[in-house]
Amino acid sequence: MELSPLNHSAAKLSRRYFLQSSAAAVGALLLGCRADTSSLAAKLVGLREFMEAQLASGLFPGAVWLVAQADDVAVDMIGTQAIGGTAPMQRDTIFRIASMTKAVTAACAMMLIEDGQIELDAPAHRWLPELASRRVLRRIDGPLDDTVPAKRDITVRDLLAYTLGFGILFDNPPVQQRIDELRLVNGKPVPLTPHAPDEWIGLFATLPLMHQPGEAWMYTTGSLLQGVLVRRASGQDFDAFMHERIFEPLGMKDTGFFVPPNKLGRYASCGIFTEQGKKTRLDEDGAQSAYAKPPVFPAGDAGLVSTVDDYLIFARMLLNGGKHGSKQILRAESVREMTRDQLTPEQKSASAKNFFPGFFDTQGWGYGLAISTAPDAISSIPGRYGWFGGFGTSFIVDPNRDLISIVMTQSTDYLFNGARDRFWRELYTATA
Repeated sequence: MELSPLNHSAAKLSRRYFLQSSAAAVGALLLGCRADTSSLAAKLVGLREFMEAQLASGLFPGAVWLVAQADDVAVDMIGTQAIGGTAPMQRDTIFRIASMTKAVTAACAMMLIEDGQIELDAPAHRWLPELASRRVLRRIDGPLDDTVPAKRDITVRDLLAYTLGFGILFDNPPVQQRIDELRLVNGKPVPLTPHAPDEWIGLFATLPLMHQPGEAWMYTTGSLLQGVLVRRASGQDFDAFMHERIFEPLGMKDTGFFVPPNKLGRYASCGIFTEQGKKTRLDEDGAQSAYAKPPVFPAGDAGLVSTVDDYLIFARMLLNGGKHGSKQILRAESVREMTRDQLTPEQKSASAKNFFPGFFDTQGWGYGLAISTAPDAISSIPGRYGWFGGFGTSFIVDPNRDLISIVMTQSTDYLFNGARDRFWRELYTATA
């Protein structure tokens, strides 16, 4: 699965197709039993019918989904953990959650801001000296040595809001070709970068920025840098910090940067990814998975595995203003900062060509989360937030409805064909 630096046209198509998740095997598979009989579950019959139809079409081998409204929680599941397998999907099946990692990473950075160990509007090079004195491409498609000085420093806020001036591109100019050669920022979560954090940021520092800091929003790289920032500022490995400050106090027992051997029996197969009419896998199964051992670089943008119940705890903490039971995990003002649109109209305009067409018409970006900013096909009332993972997972939190929903598959096609948005529309109709 490693991208060849010589195959730029294939890399361009692969990156665009994999990342366009927000736009737009069968027969013998087992149908899971309904997991809940609550009053909420009774409203969600249409969701099951919809997911059964997706299963029958071969979209995925199985899925688990959860809906929580106020204190009522409904969980349902369908199909099997693996293509052609017999082990049914279970409520505690473990999934690669890819970019749903981003919100957890941002929460870690906000904790360090609360602790006074980093400052939101301070230059990031105080903790990441590799980011000092940056050069910026004169043209984003230009040669790597055609640069001008950065007009200002990259701030911690830039890392959190993705306005540092660097990210994934859908096409393959020289800077993207060099990113691929160095294996720094992948359009797909696999293969994982082989570089340890300090080596990674050292290689990153050899590249120019693509935009002036603060000029435009660019996807994903800010979360990778946040992970290195947390490591430097806290003096702990990033995965250890996340476990100590997030997973342990929240009781997220099945969430981490790898699946230990004793949990591999609950680990979902990496399902279906159709590209140019051919179905492929994005990762190996079981012990051969890239996520079956601790990574060299715990990736803050896409590195976690989790379950629907574990991620519910994290999402509910956000919905409750940073509180979990009697514990204040994050301050309410930190959660408000994470879940509000951080981008100006000018930044959105400059960013439109860097991401999905029309994305910023109804959405903005907080810290690790997309924010609904205008009525859309899912809801006439803006304010929900959430994100999706490229392997086929997604979540939303809607404070207006006291609503959380999480869907976990390991089929990127679930995102590609629009099923994700159709699921949310069905959910909003059912819970109106």
